[in-house]
Amino acid sequence: MKRTATTGRGFMKVIETICRLLDEQGAPYRTVEHGPTRTSEESAAARGEPLSVGAKALVVKTDDVFRLFVVAADMQFDSNAVRKQLGAKKTRFATPDELMELTGLVPGSVPPFGDPILKLELYADTGVGRSHDRVAFNAGSLTNSIILATADWERIARPTRFAMAKVPGG
Repeated sequence: MKRTATTGRGFMKVIETICRLLDEQGAPYRTVEHGPTRTSEESAAARGEPLSVGAKALVVKTDDVFRLFVVAADMQFDSNAVRKQLGAKKTRFATPDELMELTGLVPGSVPPFGDPILKLELYADTGVGRSHDRVAFNAGSLTNSIILATADWERIARPTRFAMAKVPGG
């Protein structure tokens, strides 16, 4: 598959690796193909799921280390909480070029999985998957999503959990 603005160079490897991992772990899931989505709201509508089901994955540089953070799609990333929890002096989001270099993916297509999918430490907000029994996320592209049980995602992804989200505008 040719790299496009909606897939990045790592798309096929990422979605195939996620599906293989979920299959190996006996985790039922649903895939959804949809038009390109650029926001969490667009993704939720395309999937036919509430916004709060979405698991928004963000690559953030904390001091000198890039890490993967996941918050519910209806929430906002709280960089102050992350700095406090990790003892970091500064945080910033990865640029599109850094994201491509680190993951082979375009912004908005990063799935909520660290190793073995992405070689990044994985952290998730305590609220991800708590208001519903499932999580939904873009799976390596802006046109492919996966929906699976929260318990299966947590069991397989093994994120370190702490409070890192706040109500938008709050």
